[in-house]
Amino acid sequence: MPYGKVDELAINTIRTLAVDATFQANSGHPGAPMGMAPVAHVLFNKFMTFNPKNPEWVNRDRFVLSYVLPATFLRVIGMAQREPRVTVGRDGARSLFRGASERGSAYLCEVPKPDSGLFNGHGCMLQYALLHLFGYEISIDDLKNFRQIDSITPGHPESHDTPGIEVTTGPLGQGFANAVGMAIAERHTAAVFNKPGFDLIKNYTYAFFGDGCSMEGIASEAASMAGHLKLGNLIMVYDDNHISIDGDTKCAFTEDVMKRFEAYGWHTQHVENGDSDLESIEAAIAKAREVTDKPSVIKLTTTIGFGSKLQGTGGVHGNPLKEDDMKAVKAKFGFDPEKMFVVPQEVYDMYHKHAAEGAAAEQEWNKLFEKYGEEHKDLQADLKRRLTRDLPEGWVKSLPTYKPSDPAIASRKLSESVLEAIHSVIPELMSGSADLTGSNNTRWKKAVDFQPAEYGIGDYSGRYMRFGVREHAMAAVMNGMCAYGTVIPAGGTFLNFVSYAAGAVRLSSLAHQRVIYVATHDSIGLGEDGATHQPIETLAHFRALPNMMVWRPADGNETSAAYYMALTSKTTPSLLALTRQNLPQLEGSTIEKAIKGGYVALEKEGADVTLVSTGSEVSLCLEAVKTLKDQGLTARVVSLPCVEVFDAQDKEYKLSVIPDGIPTMSVEVMSTLGWEKYSHEQFGLNRFGASGPYKDVYAKFEFTPEGIAKRAKATVDFYKDVKPLRSPLNRAFQQLI
Repeated sequence: MPYGKVDELAINTIRTLAVDATFQANSGHPGAPMGMAPVAHVLFNKFMTFNPKNPEWVNRDRFVLSYVLPATFLRVIGMAQREPRVTVGRDGARSLFRGASERGSAYLCEVPKPDSGLFNGHGCMLQYALLHLFGYEISIDDLKNFRQIDSITPGHPESHDTPGIEVTTGPLGQGFANAVGMAIAERHTAAVFNKPGFDLIKNYTYAFFGDGCSMEGIASEAASMAGHLKLGNLIMVYDDNHISIDGDTKCAFTEDVMKRFEAYGWHTQHVENGDSDLESIEAAIAKAREVTDKPSVIKLTTTIGFGSKLQGTGGVHGNPLKEDDMKAVKAKFGFDPEKMFVVPQEVYDMYHKHAAEGAAAEQEWNKLFEKYGEEHKDLQADLKRRLTRDLPEGWVKSLPTYKPSDPAIASRKLSESVLEAIHSVIPELMSGSADLTGSNNTRWKKAVDFQPAEYGIGDYSGRYMRFGVREHAMAAVMNGMCAYGTVIPAGGTFLNFVSYAAGAVRLSSLAHQRVIYVATHDSIGLGEDGATHQPIETLAHFRALPNMMVWRPADGNETSAAYYMALTSKTTPSLLALTRQNLPQLEGSTIEKAIKGGYVALEKEGADVTLVSTGSEVSLCLEAVKTLKDQGLTARVVSLPCVEVFDAQDKEYKLSVIPDGIPTMSVEVMSTLGWEKYSHEQFGLNRFGASGPYKDVYAKFEFTPEGIAKRAKATVDFYKDVKPLRSPLNRAFQQLI
């Protein structure tokens, strides 16, 4: 059917809604919505299948708006946080919140002047307008509350706030990589569940990205991965408008983007008139859908801020339109300049008709799914369960347990044992590594690689991801995989290199994604590779993230506990810091104790000092107890494998672990930052490491039983006259944060 006046009216409605919302908020970015409204109209109304009344329908087409910029110039001066808690379900702790980005938490900021160009919500009003017009639970009042406190239309889209938002993107390039992850999850889910006559899973993932995403390295990493994996279900639209915050892209970005994508193995097209050539846009998308062995990118040349007096310039990139320009735009598009947030009924009717078609498509899918269950009962039950994000009943029985007489084993090998034990009982678990499989130990023996079948090294039903040397993209791709809703992704690298992925790891927390980071070579204990590979500040960094569990297990039971919590926490990501060197199995450890985040590993009545530690240093502290005994001092030892989970326990329990009346010293071979919350004195490493055999490196910095005992004695001597001595956990804000 040819395009007509109603199509033009719909496109201009999207534009004016973006103009009105940013003008009323006195903040935001109308330029991209004004330029990309035509392709958004064609894509959503002609190609995408979705049901606004059920945004979670598994076979819906996904849409990701990648080119969203972080508001990096806000200076945070305070934050209202929720009380820490763990919500517990039938089979254990499900989710952890510690200042997580829930609606109701408020950042208090010093705000630059509205015309400063520092705010960049970028294109999100395009998406909010579309979701409203198609009938998602986003009202016209929600659009009017754009960027206001507690609204469901925040300055950057967040998946847990707004119906229809698939992923929390934020910094440039993240959404691009998220889309790759969604496409991977779709290919895998289809390979597992689709059977002859039952194409249950066959959706596309679409994404818009711009010049900023093209410049970011993470997008290049993810594009390379998608090309290798031949993700024919992935279609990207490149908004070629030649404008970034600094102005015309010729100041910094003159490469041929399409040639780069061709080299990555993508199918490429160019639509030269993205402002009004709807037929060519439609033809390009249709052709992209026909290409099944390559991801597709459509270069769409558009005019940023189309219709504005400032169209095609950086002036419309990050600022609301001035009042006179806003009125002129409306007049140009046939709207009343004096009215705001106007949606003609014809537009609602057109879009609601397509939404109804999506609802009908879901009904047909439901019938197919019921018939599927008659022939594939077990697979149907498995898919149903996965969509609830519950784990299979009884899976916990597969977790390995250990006794003190068992041999000393590196925690990276203990992690491998967990994966070996549980992979068959948790079929949605997909593991992988950023080119460090043999070091991270993230692959079980019978694992099949996720690969295009034509390579002869795996297929799309495979559950092992070869992420390549792409740590940042790996993390963001896993966020997309998790957001798809049918898989639990785990990915490995060295702990020090998780810093490469920090932007995407942060978004795992912010977006409440159940992603597992397997981070091996966790300390100076890796030895000879030296300071460049030995993490010092990394754990302090990621422990500072709200809604992130950082685990540093001391033995096998603690490693199993870490996986238990990581897998049962539906809305919290986890980072597992694991050793290269062997660790003994502890006398006092159990999975049940460790899942509280901290417990007493060695109790001594009348103790002079508490040694609190994590990972490889717990066994050193236990050795130091013997040295202290020879000096006439009694020590108790606490293992604190996850401070975030420990923080969520009740005060009585925490004070039973780190009590009043006893000086406490922390021991961890990395930054002491943060340990003042749990100890009176801190023994750590606030400098970079050294190269050499790991025992020699430990000895150099006196992380030995003798070195620990020396500092413990000094702690006892310093606090002996402090009466009463309060536990470091006893603080004024204990119940307020």
